[in-house]
Amino acid sequence: MQTAIAVTVVALVVLVILILIVRNIKIVPQAHAYVIERLGAYHATWETGLHLKVPFVDRISKKVSLKEQVVDFPPQPVITRDNVTMQIDTVVYFEITDPKLYTYGVERPLSAIENLTATTLRNIIGDLELDNTLTSRDTINDKIRIILDEATDAWGIRVIRVELKNILPPREIQDAMEKQMKAERERRARILDAEGEKRSQILVAEGLKESAILKADAVKEQKIREAQGEAEAILTVQKANADALKMLNEAAPTDKIIQLKSLEAFIKAADGKATKIIIPSDIQSLAANVTAVKELWKDGEK
Repeated sequence: MQTAIAVTVVALVVLVILILIVRNIKIVPQAHAYVIERLGAYHATWETGLHLKVPFVDRISKKVSLKEQVVDFPPQPVITRDNVTMQIDTVVYFEITDPKLYTYGVERPLSAIENLTATTLRNIIGDLELDNTLTSRDTINDKIRIILDEATDAWGIRVIRVELKNILPPREIQDAMEKQMKAERERRARILDAEGEKRSQILVAEGLKESAILKADAVKEQKIREAQGEAEAILTVQKANADALKMLNEAAPTDKIIQLKSLEAFIKAADGKATKIIIPSDIQSLAANVTAVKELWKDGEK
């Protein structure tokens, strides 16, 4: 009887030990870390893998995610150097680099980052005017990131980047900006229209100029061709006259023939249009002889 009781007790003890061991086996997932305290003091940081916790001695103080995290903070009122109050909300991207410092470095780390972001934003915007604030987002983002990254090193946090999500000036400022943008767009439209009209007039003028040049070139070419044709005609006539004289010289004509040709030339020159022709004496005698011969020829026929 006592032996059975002892076996039962041993079995229960073994079962309890096994349950304790199983319940204290911990698996840390990827991109996570566990901060372990032993008897209330920091003991170790468990990385990814299988770990065994000592029962009643160790406890998991904090489970930390090592992934990049995004925090969207609500809009904060800020005042520019020219006394314009705006609402600006920020988005902070950060990751935990030291789980121990993140656990023990600061109480409520996210709240601390939010407050630090708000004060830093007010300091930076306070040195800028409204126009510079609206056009210097990248500069403001870089300045805030640098300041936050330096301040959160002691908390085991690395600030990766900071973005100004929205910049909301007062409604009257927005209306004025919209009117200014509308006026600017209208001005650019008028400039584009004027440039288009100017370009159109230039193209028309260039077209007229080219047309006039082409017409002048055509007239010039026509005159050149007419002059060339006249020159060629004159050269042809002169060549024909020269050839005729050459042939006449080669034929060695008598004085009578020359006088007869001269008479024919005078007749052609008169051509019935001249009212008075002066004929040289030698040609007159030749003409009389020709007339006499013609009369004799007629008498003989009779």
